[in-house]
Amino acid sequence: MTDVTRDDPVPSAQQGTQQGGPRGRERIKGVFSTQDVKKVGTGTTTRKTIQKGFWYAEETETGDIEVQPLNNNYVPSGPKRRITIDELLEKFAPEPEFYVQTVFPRMRELNKTVARADRHRQKGETFSAEYEYGNALQVDEENVRANFGLGLTYLSRGETGKADDIFERLVKLEAAFDEEHKHLFNDFGINLRKNQMFDQAVTYYSRALELTRKDENLHLNMARAMLEKKDFTGTVEHILKALEINPAIDAGIKFLQWMQAKKLVPAEQQDVVRDMLARIAAGGGKAPAQAGTGGGGS
Repeated sequence: MTDVTRDDPVPSAQQGTQQGGPRGRERIKGVFSTQDVKKVGTGTTTRKTIQKGFWYAEETETGDIEVQPLNNNYVPSGPKRRITIDELLEKFAPEPEFYVQTVFPRMRELNKTVARADRHRQKGETFSAEYEYGNALQVDEENVRANFGLGLTYLSRGETGKADDIFERLVKLEAAFDEEHKHLFNDFGINLRKNQMFDQAVTYYSRALELTRKDENLHLNMARAMLEKKDFTGTVEHILKALEINPAIDAGIKFLQWMQAKKLVPAEQQDVVRDMLARIAAGGGKAPAQAGTGGGGS
């Protein structure tokens, strides 16, 4: 994996920006602050306190603004939320100097640390990778790439107890299942199965399906995990769901044919499996509805 910091934009003194914003202007990118005024005490002892919060804001291609809070180490961390550009202008104040002098350098250094860790892991230098991922997580404990990388490092060493701790953290992070992390996400799920962590794999894919239901590959991965658990009803159900989304997916067709040939399809699912395979063989387009396919769903 290349060092992602090589593509980081160099921030200007006014505020970090990107090309390609609406109507040809540069997209907004930088640090903003909000102020929250609260009353403390009662009666004559009442006083106002002002709490200042800092946010990393980045304009999307659709013109919305994604904002993410800064943690105590002044890097973006935690859940993102979307606001309108009007809301940004009304409720947030730009902090260009803070971005240029503090936040941007720390973001760049964090990215470099994770990139070094990734290179160590890809070379099989697992202890060096663990050290660098640990450094990154001290700065941002919710960093998705660092958590995935550390989890994959532990799994490659067969340290399933430590990997399980990372798994517990990852399933709580919605950002872990974003498209930008798809490669790491897939690797982690595969390695959970390889390490016979089948319960974790099922929980992991269930969480992913809560956030991304229309993904045939997720359903096939769930089916493989359920097959390892000998949950044949659930296995068939998720293969059928994959084929319902994409009747032409070859891995799903072969998987279902294999289940049928090995006589692993439960009796209550035989009819719908035969119907599915017949429709696919006939090139009949969309796969049939799955009424009566039994339990084991996501």
